[in-house]
Amino acid sequence: MMLTREALLESPKRVIRDAVVENGAIVAANTDLPYYPREVASYRYVWLRDASFTCVAADMLGLNIQEAFFKWCQERAETPHGRVLQRYHTNGARAGDQFQPDQAGTLLWAIWHHYRYKQRGVAAVASDFKDLIVRVADGICSHWQGNHFIIPTYDLWEERSTYPDIEDNHTYTIAACIRGLRCASELVSSANRKKWLLCATQMEHSLEDAYDTARGYFLRTYGKLNDHVLDASLLGLTYPFGICSAEDERMTNTVRAMERRILHADGGICRYENDTYDGWMPDGAVRRKGSGAWPLLNFWMAIYYRLRGEFVRANGYIDWVLSRLRSPYIPEQIFENELQKAVCPLVWAHAMYVIAVR
Repeated sequence: MMLTREALLESPKRVIRDAVVENGAIVAANTDLPYYPREVASYRYVWLRDASFTCVAADMLGLNIQEAFFKWCQERAETPHGRVLQRYHTNGARAGDQFQPDQAGTLLWAIWHHYRYKQRGVAAVASDFKDLIVRVADGICSHWQGNHFIIPTYDLWEERSTYPDIEDNHTYTIAACIRGLRCASELVSSANRKKWLLCATQMEHSLEDAYDTARGYFLRTYGKLNDHVLDASLLGLTYPFGICSAEDERMTNTVRAMERRILHADGGICRYENDTYDGWMPDGAVRRKGSGAWPLLNFWMAIYYRLRGEFVRANGYIDWVLSRLRSPYIPEQIFENELQKAVCPLVWAHAMYVIAVR
């Protein structure tokens, strides 16, 4: 029997609460709990991207975890030269050195969303987290030069790098940074505000090159060398980053291309074409057997169609996931076989579910 949407909303409340550490950190999955499978990788790390989406979902659920997390980011997270890094241990020490500026932009958006949602106003933000906002926004801008980042950046899947010498950019990353910098400029008064807005404007001009008119969709990476692989993260251009409306012809074309080329198992969405990720297996070897469908991407697609007012199509993407759940916990991936095991529950997947239905 398929879980109803409203019944499943109780699960994210528990999963999100379980992911919050005493010091305010929000882990991607609490691997210490008995419901977490032993056969998969440990996700007891803080990815600021996952945690930021989780804070937005918590706003919608009425959970009070956001400001403790922002305080953790301000006081504990290691950000050398303002760089938001790949992931963190719960004490704030870095657990990876990749520079992922999309996480910085997403964090700024989450702070903006929280204070807008709570209607606390700019003065509250300035007194509480101005240092964090300035540091993170400056960290984006100080590594940007006109039309590209001056050091390598990694995509949100942590698999591909940009290279300053070919002046390429990850489309999702640029969209996140634009939104984050504009949110920062609304949140605090800073001498660097003009620099943030100039950087965002330059990024917007750069993003004009991300759409391939011949292929009819947004590229996931563009520059002197382009990457033409279709990637579901491009949904972020509409939500949450607002670069394109849901009705924008370029976005419509991109989503149609996704539905032709990265739909998996009659309705589930995988990350990108020919994705092979399926996590670590018990013997410690990586099994490259082909990826499953990612529920959080189904929910992301549902958000897109809800913004278009196409609720039947949106509900179809949600129901595809609900009909395949064997428990109230939403996994990272859904596979077509019994052999591959997924991280479960994934907190980000639960957050995207909340956003999609709320």
